[in-house]
Amino acid sequence: MTHFAVIAPAFPSHFRVFQALGLELIERGHRVTFFHQADAAAWLDDPRIAFQVVGADSHPPGSLAATLRCAANPGGPLGLRRLIADMARTTDMLCRELPARLDALQVDAMLCDQMEAAGGLVAEATGRSFVSIACALPVNREPGVPLPVMPMTFEDSERARQIYQGSTRVYDWLMGPHRKMVASHARAFGLSPRDGLHECLSPRAQISQTLPGFEFPRRELPAHFHHVGPMRSAAEVARPLDVEVDPDRPLVFASLGTLQGQRFGLFKRIAKACASLEVQLLLAHCGGLSPGQAERLRRAGATWVTGFAPQQAVLERADAVVTHGGMNTVLDAVVTRTPMLVTPIAFDQAGVAARVLYAGLGLRASAQFASSATLCRALERLIEGSEFTPGLERLRGEVLAAGGTREAADIVERAVCARQSAKPGCAA
Repeated sequence: MTHFAVIAPAFPSHFRVFQALGLELIERGHRVTFFHQADAAAWLDDPRIAFQVVGADSHPPGSLAATLRCAANPGGPLGLRRLIADMARTTDMLCRELPARLDALQVDAMLCDQMEAAGGLVAEATGRSFVSIACALPVNREPGVPLPVMPMTFEDSERARQIYQGSTRVYDWLMGPHRKMVASHARAFGLSPRDGLHECLSPRAQISQTLPGFEFPRRELPAHFHHVGPMRSAAEVARPLDVEVDPDRPLVFASLGTLQGQRFGLFKRIAKACASLEVQLLLAHCGGLSPGQAERLRRAGATWVTGFAPQQAVLERADAVVTHGGMNTVLDAVVTRTPMLVTPIAFDQAGVAARVLYAGLGLRASAQFASSATLCRALERLIEGSEFTPGLERLRGEVLAAGGTREAADIVERAVCARQSAKPGCAA
């Protein structure tokens, strides 16, 4: 048996992916413990997953809500700087507290989200095997490929490469506080110089939910980089649809994820667009709206408004999906061959939208400026046309061949057991 620590950003979508992988490893006889501030424990819903609180002084109970509000709506450059400063403080806290806590709980190896540099730093500093996992777009850098957070579509030209290089310099400048924190702890741990997320990745195994056909062309990914497709638990996939859908009318599913569900204005424009098309709309706001706002959306044209919906089951039935561009929703839509209208809002969602266009999976619209008429035209194109079928079919084939959660667990075991072959539960 191997005791794995999970180090991931305190975001529900990331915890969801790591819980799926953790449960698969537990089924194989291993032990899995998440480490983070107290509030994040609420996102784990299986008692077999352990949770250890760190940051009790610097990140006390109740403090995560402000960070999530800022992440959902930074509100401009100052808000973005606050969010980056929050990231730096979290990385600092984890780097300071994890080493002793990992030793105390006899952790053998680590599963580290690419978006939290502390995982790789602490693993290297303490001599533990670790696997890097990209729940979102991979942070691996490569000349000629725009960073995940950039909205550019791919172009193989000198002009495009110069634009990508310039945008990278801007990004690195904005990330200055976090880069300085990473560099400081690398020095304190006695590691080689580094100052970015892309420099804190595993030298043994890197796993991504993405697929080669979804990404822009890559030439320099390491040999130990693995595309496995969406990582989901059996319970997630098995949840049934709990509304009665009219089989003779198209169905649109709209969800902006767990952090963006409060965007009433965008939801209202979506509802009006669906009313104009006379199609059914199932809208999931993930707890972001009040009952009064939900009722107003029903009057505007939504057929059903709910906090949460069984996403896989809804997408199996939906003719189109409106999404913010979260990686989990996009990959679930690929599995069900559901064309998507992406309205990116934050994080790497603009990069995801660019890749949706590149792979021929759907359309993109502005979350802030697209009118209900614009959304209506886009949805009509998604519902009535077959132009996105080839891209969705091709990428779904890649998903089915990639292996998902089980393949990810196989990779984790191989990477860890290569150094711990004497431990029970690890095949040499």
